[in-house]
This record gives sequence, C-alpha cells and structure tokens, in this order.
Amino acid sequence: MMRDSLTVWFTEEAIAVWRAEPRTTGVHYSALAIATALTLRVMFGLALRQTEGLIGSIIRLLGLDLAIPDHSTLSRRAETLAVARPPSGAQPVHLLADSTELKLSGAGEWLVEKHDRSRCRSWRKLHIGVDADTGRVVAAALTTNDADDGAQVGPLLDQIDRPIASFTGDGAYDQDGVCGEIAARHPDATVIVPPRSNAVPSETAM
Repeated sequence: MMRDSLTVWFTEEAIAVWRAEPRTTGVHYSALAIATALTLRVMFGLALRQTEGLIGSIIRLLGLDLAIPDHSTLSRRAETLAVARPPSGAQPVHLLADSTELKLSGAGEWLVEKHDRSRCRSWRKLHIGVDADTGRVVAAALTTNDADDGAQVGPLLDQIDRPIASFTGDGAYDQDGVCGEIAARHPDATVIVPPRSNAVPSETAM
C-alpha cells in the first residue's frame, strides 16, 4: 500500500448501471449508485449533504457524465436499501494497517486555478485496516493530519469483532504502545512491523 495515495475508480460495468431504468418523474438511481454513496458516507463518517458533495467531487474528478444522488434521495433510499455486507465469519484476520493524507477542497479552490493564488491547504489523514485475505477494508478512522499512526491502532482494532491473527504495518507502527494495544486485545496475535532505520534494541529485547 502506497503512503499518501488514494485511488478511486469506476468500472465500465458500474458506469453502465449507475442510472436505473428511466421513469416518468425525476432521476431514479440504481441500488449500486446509492450503495456506493452510502459506503463512502460510512467510510468517512459524513453527513448526507457532505456525502452528496464527496460523491459529486469524485465523479467530476474522474470526468464521468453521471448524475449525482442528492442528500434527500440518499436519506430516503437508505431506509429501504439492503446493502450487502461481507460475512463476518469466525476466521482470524491478518490485518494490514496504513494511512494516507487527504486534501480537502472547497469552493475557494477556483481562486488557485484562476488567479494562481497560493492558499493554505487543509489536510486530513485516513487510517485503515485491511483484511489481507480478502482485501476488504475492515476498519477506518479519519483524523487531523498530525495524528500519530500508532495512536490509531486501538480505535482500528475496536472496530473488528473477529480475532486478529497478525498485525502488519510499516515503521510508523514501531512503537511499544502499538504492541501493547494489540496484546491487550489479541494476546496471541503476531506483530509484524519492520524497525525504523535508526532503531536500536531495547534493554528488554530478546
């Protein structure tokens, strides 16, 4: 997983079925369109109006000619839409953890492009935990960009209701506190974290 990189894409199949069969009144969105927006809402902890803005921004950035579900439609369809969820199962999770920074864009962005004005960029950091066997994101936390990766291990683990077989992360997780958070919840889990380039063995190292 590359740091500082977030990739979003729409398959041709998804684009083809984004809009449901036409009807006489208004735009009717397919279950896929609504489920996509609601999934992003859960991932980023957004309100419905913010979800409308996010999915609209993604569609415009990808240059797609797709209608954007408004917040009222999302609210109404969320009450009846049966969103398929991956089976929880009982198999232990091999968890991969990482984070990426997200730039917040707003209405003022046009000033930068039109007048070449420099402005303070606002960033957030998305911390995620991925099931190595399925590739599914099983935990996520959105923080300010100065949040420490290791400090988010506990909140990520608290979102997973299955036993953890192993935890794998990069050097940002080479902290005693990380091992403590994992051991407190999953004492049998293996922690796989490469040491930092300047790391030295502690007095308790075996």
